[in-house]
Amino acid sequence: MMTETPSNLVAAATTGDEDAWAELVRRYTPLVLSVIKSYGLDRTDASDVNQTVWLRLVEHLDRIEKPAALASWLASTTQRECYRLLRLGRRTQPVDVYDEEAFESHLGMSLLTDSATPDEYLLRAERLQALREGFAQLPRRCQDMLSMLTADPPASYREISERLAMPIGSIGPTQARCLHKLRNCPAIVAFVRAVQHADGEEGDRDGIVAAGR
Repeated sequence: MMTETPSNLVAAATTGDEDAWAELVRRYTPLVLSVIKSYGLDRTDASDVNQTVWLRLVEHLDRIEKPAALASWLASTTQRECYRLLRLGRRTQPVDVYDEEAFESHLGMSLLTDSATPDEYLLRAERLQALREGFAQLPRRCQDMLSMLTADPPASYREISERLAMPIGSIGPTQARCLHKLRNCPAIVAFVRAVQHADGEEGDRDGIVAAGR
């Protein structure tokens, strides 16, 4: 599997091949984390960006035009997510998306200083909510591992091995299985389907507009 090309891995992962997904995660996680680190985000923001990037790959896995350039796609996506978060302003305190009043207050303040549209804010809020719901549904061992891997700086495999009493050689495969569970949790599945449905409707509308010109 380590000799497979990015194109082959993407094609296999699209069909639900867990080994291919595990190899994608193993191969490209260091790249994603290195980009995040270059932006100097705090631990909470870094974790949000990392999880969001992998979720966006799940959303677009079957629509990536050049799988061979997956590294560039992941790097660019990570940069955009970091930049978007920095535009919104680093958190001084957590914003609970379930607390409607607090979230609306945060959203309103951001809208005063940012050019993003309300739809963009809503999509980000929905994505973060799906991630948080999905993360809460993971086994505690998965939560602990993913939190350590997305910390700033990320814990080393040796530290993870010692704290979780896990062989170093098992960390990569276990991380992949945890991410696979995350991408298949009900909250994430529902969000991805909603995004794909919205994208399809947008494409249909664009086609109708073009045809009517």
